[in-house]
Amino acid sequence: MKLVAEIESKIEFIADINECKDCLMSQDATSTDPACLWFNIDILKGHNLRAGDRVRITVEKIDE
Repeated sequence: MKLVAEIESKIEFIADINECKDCLMSQDATSTDPACLWFNIDILKGHNLRAGDRVRITVEKIDE
């Protein structure tokens, strides 16, 4: 697998999408910086995460 991106940030907001999933978001004021990475990703409920928790999002390309 090839690492494409790794983002470490605090969760700014968690949106309730439906009965099965939430959406984790980090789109703070640094998003105006063109070099800054942020995330908006769906996750299954039961994750026990809260706004303010620090997380790492990793994106890897899987070669087939």
